[in-house]
Amino acid sequence: MGDVDLDAVGTFVAVAEGGQFQAAADDLGVTQQAVSKRVATLERELGVRLFTRTARGVRLTIDGQALLPHARELLRAAERARAAVTPGRRALRIDVVSRRIAPSNLLHAFYQQRPEIELDVVTLTYAEAESALAEVAAGTIDATFRSLRDTAREVPSGLRAARVIDDRHEVLVGSQHPLANAKSVSPAELADHPIWMPGMPAEPLGYYRDLAEAFGLTIDTIGPSFGAEALLEEIAGSARLATFVGEGSRYLWPERYDLRRIPVVDPTPVYPLSVVWRADNPHPVLADFLDFLRAGYRATAGDDVWVPDWAR
Repeated sequence: MGDVDLDAVGTFVAVAEGGQFQAAADDLGVTQQAVSKRVATLERELGVRLFTRTARGVRLTIDGQALLPHARELLRAAERARAAVTPGRRALRIDVVSRRIAPSNLLHAFYQQRPEIELDVVTLTYAEAESALAEVAAGTIDATFRSLRDTAREVPSGLRAARVIDDRHEVLVGSQHPLANAKSVSPAELADHPIWMPGMPAEPLGYYRDLAEAFGLTIDTIGPSFGAEALLEEIAGSARLATFVGEGSRYLWPERYDLRRIPVVDPTPVYPLSVVWRADNPHPVLADFLDFLRAGYRATAGDDVWVPDWAR
């Protein structure tokens, strides 16, 4: 049925279910003549008779009975295909960069408020910002979260950006670390403690260099990343190493690790993230998600934070 007209297939199903050409015509909003023509065309294409006439209307032939379940599936497949590209019906595709960090948690919170929506969660963890923005511009994803450091928060023509996340820093240390029992710590106090963040993607790397320069910190990004689990195990067993985590990030570890998350204050460095989307994207759920992000940002933004010059 590669070249079969879907209108003809739909008409065939309507006649089969109604048992009459006129009933099918009424359901489809066309003339009986149009129904007869579509069925005749389908029979000619397939080289079989699909109906025999009776005193009360028509009934399926053996070939018609064989075709009916496949015709219904073909119509269902066509409907799924239409839904996949219809704004508001296709899944909203959002790049959260990583499932551990603040954008993922915010998208999850939005989904908990709107569990009826179709959602496709994408993680372009190691993609350069330029590549992620190209995906948005091409329409392969509806939105992404980026710092936009390299472009001073500017985005290409046709895209829009809004700063919606200031992810507050915490220091993660093991129980043997000198800061283990601190309730909070200032950036100045961290100057004597090395921060270990191996295998960092290129985009946040520049931000952490800015942070290190501003406060005289030692942030070591050398070496490969063997995953968050390996990093947490190293931190737990060290009396020297610490690492930065975002307040909005989610990490789980065995109780025996006894890791401590300590807020950084006076001031609190934040990793600034903007949501980026295409200006002409008509997806109604995207508009709702953007409103959700803006409202959350207004409710949590503070004056006690530090960001690099390019984010101000």
